[in-house]
Amino acid sequence: MSRRRLLGAAGAAGAAALGAGACAGPGDDPQPQDKLHGTVIARTDDVPVGGGTVVIDAKLVVTQPQKGEFKAFSAVCTHAGCTVQEVEDNIHCLCHGSEFDIGTGDAVGGPAGEPLEPFEVRIEGADIILV
Repeated sequence: MSRRRLLGAAGAAGAAALGAGACAGPGDDPQPQDKLHGTVIARTDDVPVGGGTVVIDAKLVVTQPQKGEFKAFSAVCTHAGCTVQEVEDNIHCLCHGSEFDIGTGDAVGGPAGEPLEPFEVRIEGADIILV
């Protein structure tokens, strides 16, 4: 096997492993948000009214459906386990096109049929804290 072909095969294997990790199925492993209860996960200034923000490290999406009303949901898509990537009108998972309501987390489009898992938050000043 040529060196070029070997490097190409290694690159393809690495890309496949990365893709599998991005869309892993739900498991019994501890979730990133488990260790964040009682901590600040975002600031109110980071979350636009009628939209939201994805907190990648915590695997959470924080939304503000109406001014002063903040919600948090798991950022793990209920279809194939990908991390949702954007919040614009709805929460969007770009892997397979699923969409979720920013106020309820309910699936509203695409292949996902289950809602995103909700999490309780409280506001202290400008801090959004995971309860």
